[in-house]
Parts: sequence; structure tokens; C-alpha cells
Amino acid sequence: MNKMRVLIMDDEDIVLDVVTSMLEFMGYEAEVSRTADEALEKYRAAASEGKPFDAVILDLSIPGSRGGKEVIHDLAAIDPGVCALVSSGYSNDPVMTNYTEYGFKGVVKKPFKMEDLRDALKKATGS
Repeated sequence: MNKMRVLIMDDEDIVLDVVTSMLEFMGYEAEVSRTADEALEKYRAAASEGKPFDAVILDLSIPGSRGGKEVIHDLAAIDPGVCALVSSGYSNDPVMTNYTEYGFKGVVKKPFKMEDLRDALKKATGS
């Protein structure tokens, strides 16, 4: 069985490092991106190589780049079945409370524990 592949988009290196470590500890394969364009490029490339991502974790706001709310639309245009989770420390943002209305399958509120991440991924992917 192949490892579940997860793409993480976040502008903070510490978040990318910690989330990557959490995912790898749980047996997932993780790849990171710091901008919307990089995330879209990696998502397209993985799909064309026959190694698509099983899930994507998108930071809601990325300074100087489009955030998760915008990127989800681009990902859905590439892959209507995209399994994306939104992540943010702004828990009062409408996207965080009504995430399904924006096309997300799950939510992880920063700061989150490994159990929160695991549960959100399992619920979103149905595995």
C-alpha cells in the first residue's frame, strides 16, 4: 500500500517543519509549498506523474500570495475531487467556521496537536 501523500501550503517555515514531522511520524508522505503558485505547480506535477496528492492543507492567509480561500478554487478546477483542509489561527474567520461552503473537506485550527491533524485528515479523506 502506498503512503498517503499530503501537500502543505504555509508561509511559515516552523509550521511547515512541524506539520511535515507530524505527517511523517503518522506514516504520511509530506511535501511543502510556501506560495499559491508553488502549491498549484506541485499539485499539477504530482497528478501528471501519476502520484497525486491525497490531501492538501492550505493556510488561509499567506502574505504576498493568494491564501487558501483563493487556492481552493484553482485546485478544484484542476481536480474537482480535491480533498483540501483549511488551516488558520484566525478561528473566527467565516471560512474556518463554514469551511464546506468554501469547498474544503476539513479544518485544522492553529495551533493544533498531532491528534487534531490525524483526526481531520481521516475525516476528510474517509480513511
